Amino acid sequence: MNVVLPDGKQLELPQGATAKDAAQAIGPGLAKAAIGAIVDGDLYDLLKPLPEGASGAKIKILTEKDPEYQPLFRHTLAHVMAQAVRELYAERGFKPEDVKLAIGPVIENGFYYDIDAPTPLREEDLPLIEERMRRIVADDLPLQRFVLPREEALRRFEGVDPYKSELIRDLPEGEEISFYQQGDERYGFTDLCRGPHVPSTGRIPPHFKLTSLAGAYWRGDSSRPMLQRIYGIAFRTKEELEHYLWQQEEAKKRDHRKLGAELDLFTISEEVGKGLPLWLPRGAFIRRQLEQYMYEKELEHGYDHVITPHIANSKLYYTSGHLPYYKDDMYAPIEIEGEEYYLKPMNCPHHHMIYKARLKSYRDLPLRLAEFGTVYRFELSGTLSGLARVRGFTQNDAHIYCSKGQVKDEFIRVIQLFDEVYKDFGISDYWFRLSLPDFENNPEKFGEPGPHWDEAIAAIRSALEETGAQYVEGIGEATFYGPKLDVQLRTVLGKEESIATNQLDFISGTRFGLEFTNEKGERETPVIIHRAIMGSFDRFFAFYLEHTAGNFPLWLSPVQAVIVPIADRHLGYAQQIAAQMRQNKLRVEIDDRSERMNAKIRDAELQKIPLILVVGDKETESGTVNLRERHAKEQRTLAVGELIEQMHKRVQERK
Repeated sequence: MNVVLPDGKQLELPQGATAKDAAQAIGPGLAKAAIGAIVDGDLYDLLKPLPEGASGAKIKILTEKDPEYQPLFRHTLAHVMAQAVRELYAERGFKPEDVKLAIGPVIENGFYYDIDAPTPLREEDLPLIEERMRRIVADDLPLQRFVLPREEALRRFEGVDPYKSELIRDLPEGEEISFYQQGDERYGFTDLCRGPHVPSTGRIPPHFKLTSLAGAYWRGDSSRPMLQRIYGIAFRTKEELEHYLWQQEEAKKRDHRKLGAELDLFTISEEVGKGLPLWLPRGAFIRRQLEQYMYEKELEHGYDHVITPHIANSKLYYTSGHLPYYKDDMYAPIEIEGEEYYLKPMNCPHHHMIYKARLKSYRDLPLRLAEFGTVYRFELSGTLSGLARVRGFTQNDAHIYCSKGQVKDEFIRVIQLFDEVYKDFGISDYWFRLSLPDFENNPEKFGEPGPHWDEAIAAIRSALEETGAQYVEGIGEATFYGPKLDVQLRTVLGKEESIATNQLDFISGTRFGLEFTNEKGERETPVIIHRAIMGSFDRFFAFYLEHTAGNFPLWLSPVQAVIVPIADRHLGYAQQIAAQMRQNKLRVEIDDRSERMNAKIRDAELQKIPLILVVGDKETESGTVNLRERHAKEQRTLAVGELIEQMHKRVQERK
């Protein structure tokens, strides 16, 4: 068979050849440096034969200089860890078959293995396992790959490991059942595995670390056995590992759940219910500020605000398609006078009924309806996380009803509004994801392809190209009623998440019988844009809290300044300043505790209050304050009037 090299040259290889054979055919230097390959976009190791009929396949041999090879050594590390775990239990008097192994895949930044052991592992066992792993890596055990018939593979695990047996039985008939062995029968480890792997354990970089233990149900099913999961991280370089560990420590400090408790912003009460946050006074103030900001922005951009109820008749959600397509994510129905009602999972069906309240003309379009609407969705308790993943949340929601000819311009306006809002909040590292349907693999969700899908996708692409917005594509990420444009960003952990969305809907207008009279006097169905600039206020608040580490700008801070009198005799002057600032609608507190000045200043810094105003004899006599500004090294002395003027300017500019 012929394969094509990156420079376009063709290489003749025998059937059944591996990437290792290809590297050797190219030259001895590359054969020595080779660690894996990319074949037609798929990652291969040096041991697995190239696919049958691979003639014309594009192949690139990977060396340790290529970052694409990271999944190879991370996967092999999962096997090395499994071998080390069995060694640890052997030292404790257990047999190898006493430690049953489930799965050990590669994940972002590392790997894990799920095990069913005779006694639970503890955190203090991780360094012991890691020490054995480093010895196995240093021993440079070669890896071998072999294939067994189904029955022989099953016999290998019969009565020994029910997890591997189940995996084999679930493989489709005719699928190859492969194993990887590192080392030999005397000293080594063999596992059921598709691969790919590095050629030997010595090719694994030493920059890895075991990080944590967790519980995990077998195959994610709560009715199946609970296994113990061991997590590890691994990188090509020491610098990458150290940066990741630093990032994790920084993320712990910035975790919105930790900051939420420390700064008295929100709480979760088991008595109220999981995933149903309670906003404390300071957090509620910030949220109100976010809402007021968006309210003013949306008015500027031609939106009309509406209010809709928290429940609706089941008929509404059958019409919208939520009950057929989305029922598992909705709460159970409430029976009222023989009819079923549901807590609303989305605001859009309610807005459609507002549109339908009276017949529209083309002169009424585009109609932009906005609402800070609270919705309720059933999330598994294990997925809940502070404000980032909740069961009740308030969306910064809006629906734009327009003609087909207005779609592109309206979509561009929304993209520009995203840019405007995020710039005001200092958020620059974000991009868009064009979320598309997957008709082939998920027809039950997306139905059949058709003109409405083609038109919607073409309109979004055209808007993106005209604005020059940075975007990627995500197959299968669309909603059941149309493609969408998601706003993607990285959290403090470096993880990519969607924070907001902009969806184009050519379907719901027909479902609800929405119409307008066009210029010719004919009835026409509007196109609907579902738009949420901040997504939900809850999720945006969580992200922004972590993004700022709780150091909110002056206009958002619940307490903008704290006055620290040096002694009790300065308290009267502090009260005069506070009264003057409050008259100017500034938020100020006085720390009149009988603590030392430095302790008061430290407490104010821990509460992340933007301005600390220290007053003593000198300030009292001169009518000034000693200003200590968050993150500023230098202290300044300002007249009270000048301070108020500067604060007003910063609040108005929302800097």
